Amino acid sequence: MSQPASNTRLRSARHAAGYRSQQELATALGVGVRQVRRWESESPPWPHPDLQQALTQLLGQDMESLGFTPPAGRDRPDPVRRSLVGATVAAVGLAAVPIQSATAMQPASVAADFEAVTRSHRRLYWSVAPATLQPAAIAHASLGCALLPETAGQTRRAVAAALAETWMLAGRIEFFDLCEPERASQTLLRALQAAGEADDPLLGAAILAHTAFIPGWDGRRDAAVERMVAARTYARRGPASAEFWAWLDAVEAECETRCGNTQTALHLIGHAEDTLAAGSEHASPAWMDWFTPVRLAAFKGNTQLKAGHLPQARTTLLGVLDNMPATEDKQRTVICGDLAAVEAASGNPEAACDYACRALDQLEITWYAMGMDRVREVRRALAPHQNQQCVRDLDERLYGWSTTVSALAR
Repeated sequence: MSQPASNTRLRSARHAAGYRSQQELATALGVGVRQVRRWESESPPWPHPDLQQALTQLLGQDMESLGFTPPAGRDRPDPVRRSLVGATVAAVGLAAVPIQSATAMQPASVAADFEAVTRSHRRLYWSVAPATLQPAAIAHASLGCALLPETAGQTRRAVAAALAETWMLAGRIEFFDLCEPERASQTLLRALQAAGEADDPLLGAAILAHTAFIPGWDGRRDAAVERMVAARTYARRGPASAEFWAWLDAVEAECETRCGNTQTALHLIGHAEDTLAAGSEHASPAWMDWFTPVRLAAFKGNTQLKAGHLPQARTTLLGVLDNMPATEDKQRTVICGDLAAVEAASGNPEAACDYACRALDQLEITWYAMGMDRVREVRRALAPHQNQQCVRDLDERLYGWSTTVSALAR
């Protein structure tokens, strides 16, 4: 039997926007499924003006491209006005997003395909050189910017969420791996705009927390705290997991430590430990792969070091080193650097140099600017012992051609 004639344009646009059933579209529009069924019939009735606007915004196309014919005597939509109906926010550097023609829309599968590359980049971060991965992430983000105006509805939100994660990854690389805070600030702003397109509050909270590191590192406490307040506000819309809340405490503790407020930082870390112990019914998002209880202990050890609690810091950091997964190469350089700092502050230059060299061994395999910063801080702390052979041996490792040029450039 032949299929009954129907409004194939609307049905195709619905599928492209990620609404697999008539009921899903009806729910998104706040109407009954019977109404959507009538619109997808051979002779769809002309919708009420409010529903026209909702349809064009959700599906990304004008009414005629969706298969509707204006009633006799009704003016056709003005093409200039039509181009502005679907505009939302000027996300990721794009201008107003126009209503697309039917042939310009991407299929719903584009979201899954784009997300797959984003997930791959997330995993590659832990092993691929940052100078190699960062351009790839930026190129992927450029693709997402091109795809965004060619999608609508759920498909658009999925692409926007993956785009936000990609920008966030690029911003993390620029700040933590390449030490380019100004560039990272602009990249994270694009990430926040894309998260807004996706209407994903947890992504927004994560991005805002990352932006707090930038003023925190410069000792600008007020700006860091303001961004953390915004991050916590977004997280409450989540819902956020216990791990997510604990990570927010850890980020704020890191900023407080950088600003010289170690007691406040230790209090925040204690609160984070209590939060993790209590747990929650909510799972952490898949993209939050940078935080674990071991990572929290690493934050704690660094804060204890800065607070002058050297025996406690040594115990905490040695525990981190013992429990750190084999894949945590970048973080291992930071922990070795902090242990070196503990020994330098304790008057043990040979032990300090040993840990610093272990960090340099790892940095030769996996570069991490934060790890190198820790080693340089240790070398400055070892100035009173610079005539000892262990310190001279460290200098031989530290001041090769490439590292010297890098140090002078900064």
